[in-house]
Amino acid sequence: QVRLQESGGGLVQAGDSLRLSCAPSGLTFRYYAMGWFRQAPGKEREFVAGISWNGEITNYADSVKDRFTSSRDNAKNTAYLQMNSLKPEDTAVYYCAADRWGSGAATYSVYDHWGQGTQVTVSS
Repeated sequence: QVRLQESGGGLVQAGDSLRLSCAPSGLTFRYYAMGWFRQAPGKEREFVAGISWNGEITNYADSVKDRFTSSRDNAKNTAYLQMNSLKPEDTAVYYCAADRWGSGAATYSVYDHWGQGTQVTVSS
């Protein structure tokens, strides 16, 4: 059974940093692109960042470009989302997702497996 477990969320102040982790189990991690999405109350889930299965391609939403970094450590079977210069509008539940042989695309529907999410709250 595939399971994606996010961690690292929390309550921070504007300008602070957080690093989210996603540790899948039940799949061969190095075969999967990893995506990060978020959903704020009353809003649709939106793409944040993604990294291809081989780590060669990264994609970012314009709203987080130059502030967030998506990375992966295949030796640790873990994907990361480093979030710097956080803003109140970054407040949301953050989800990681896995796409076999993917490119870290922004398209919600290509991802096969999803985590349960971790809350990130940024106060002003």
